[in-house]
Amino acid sequence: MTKTVDLISPIDGSVYLTRKVLARDAAFAAAKRAKAAQADWAARPVAERIALVRKANEIIGQQTTRMAEELAHQMGRPIRYGGEYGGFSERVTYMADVAEDSLAPMEIEDSATFRRLIKRVPWGTVMVIAPWNYPYMTAINTIAPALIAGNTVILKHAGQTLAVGDHLAEAFHAAGVPEDVFQNLVLDHDTTSAMLAERAVDFVNFTGSVGGGQAIERAAAGTFIPVSTELGGKDPGYVRADADLDAAVDTLMDGAMFNSGQCCCGIERIYVHESLYDQFVEKAVAWVNAQTLGNPLDADTTMGPMAHKRFADEVRAQIEEALADGAKAHIDTMPADDRSAYLTPQILTNVTHDMRVMRDESFGPVVGIMPVKDDEEAIALMNDCRFGLTASIWSKDTATAEAIGDRIETGTVFLNRCDYLDPALCWTGCKDTGRGQGLSKLAYQALTRPKSYHLKKA
Repeated sequence: MTKTVDLISPIDGSVYLTRKVLARDAAFAAAKRAKAAQADWAARPVAERIALVRKANEIIGQQTTRMAEELAHQMGRPIRYGGEYGGFSERVTYMADVAEDSLAPMEIEDSATFRRLIKRVPWGTVMVIAPWNYPYMTAINTIAPALIAGNTVILKHAGQTLAVGDHLAEAFHAAGVPEDVFQNLVLDHDTTSAMLAERAVDFVNFTGSVGGGQAIERAAAGTFIPVSTELGGKDPGYVRADADLDAAVDTLMDGAMFNSGQCCCGIERIYVHESLYDQFVEKAVAWVNAQTLGNPLDADTTMGPMAHKRFADEVRAQIEEALADGAKAHIDTMPADDRSAYLTPQILTNVTHDMRVMRDESFGPVVGIMPVKDDEEAIALMNDCRFGLTASIWSKDTATAEAIGDRIETGTVFLNRCDYLDPALCWTGCKDTGRGQGLSKLAYQALTRPKSYHLKKA
């Protein structure tokens, strides 16, 4: 019996689309085709591969209305934000710009006697398991450099954003990338695990939950397939006494609430110097109360539903537990809150690290705010976490902020900004956030292996 998956729209709980799940034999056949196509793809000049990836980017750029509307239906982001093409294109463009230099051989010697060098060669077939929260940008982080480096790619997109996989495949194929070189497959967990365990692919990149990452590592155990992961986050913001208060409130609250809080590097906890604490909370509450929760297809909506009721239920549970333990809620229930996917954004004070809302990933529109007396207390609280993706510091003192950043257990340190992926910098994490090297020139090192040549001339 053919299995299917229904994509439930958070707008109204209706079935937005249904897809057939690829049977195990068909999935392995697809992987075999990818392996067969890889040598010819890698033999093409890198400039040709770059041009085809750039062309796919252009095609997506001509279809941003489709992107925005489909995202609203699939995961609830308001159409007023126009989809993800800005970040998508920025990442493709940068990775294409630095590709030839990043992939160039390292020349050790070229003398009358010896030629010694190290080349970067593709792994083979790269599997990209992409999440639903930023479904274009997270996927392209690996797809673009993997293809440019000479790998073939199998994309398994999240069940909540299946149409994104369709759209990406259409664009890359229309650009001229062969169908076997880039494949979008609808797979279940068992088949995905089997493909890793039986080494049907050569590299896997996974973005998702800690539990999902653990399952991926277990499936690949003993195969020596490289596993690149970006998992949970509980990213902190720290507002020092010398911070620009209005800029800190506006940026940190946007970092906490944009996309209904469903951001990998969203701000989930904020520590404010005690001298600014009361003002910060007052301004933050005003910022959230100015938001409009509603249907993402409405141009006036600034905050749509969460992608699924079960995600909203987890956030509600964390809030209710915190309130029962003494936290204070500052935002009254908004009219559109239906106790389902539509969730009132919330600010909590009187919070402690004994509460799940300050300890576990929320991945929703809630943030806890705590006062701190100095940098030492802030550093200790920021590091009191099992995750490490990004941290945001707010200060006019760049040198001190960098020194604080050196002591924070995180993958990226921001000063006076947050919730942004700079494609020139390595996107990485530590602790339960996982390990990997996305974007920047380092992504090409992750998506290729070194191959040494020691050539004695006759």
